[in-house]
Amino acid sequence: MSDVRQQIEVELQRIEQEEGVNILSACESGSRAWGFPSKDSDYDVRYIYIRPVEWYLSIFEKRDVIERPISDMLDINGWDLKKALNLFRKSNPPLLEWLQSPIVYLENGSVAEQIRRVSPLTFSPRSCMHHYLHMAKGNYREYL
Repeated sequence: MSDVRQQIEVELQRIEQEEGVNILSACESGSRAWGFPSKDSDYDVRYIYIRPVEWYLSIFEKRDVIERPISDMLDINGWDLKKALNLFRKSNPPLLEWLQSPIVYLENGSVAEQIRRVSPLTFSPRSCMHHYLHMAKGNYREYL
């Protein structure tokens, strides 16, 4: 096992302990996942997690994202399963990319596989097109 992969797995375990969550699926996102990292590319680790039942029973809105500061070439962020499923309903491209990543760091249970299995039934090319078109316009304005 590579040193970086081992470091990623240790970080994911640390997040589970510190945040009191269970990570269901974790993968590489971005340039490394698709085989074109640059020399200074970091590792973009993305994951889906769940919390204990009591957390979901609150009447107060709670943060449904866990973000860690980028450190040592690791950019690790995750979404709560409820958030992920709501975005899945809308054909959220980043989530769909995570689910298709060829670099999987862990999968606990069958949630990711179940989402993959139903994604052809719910996928909206139109939603994805709008997402990427919006990104392209923003990049054009900011960089070109």
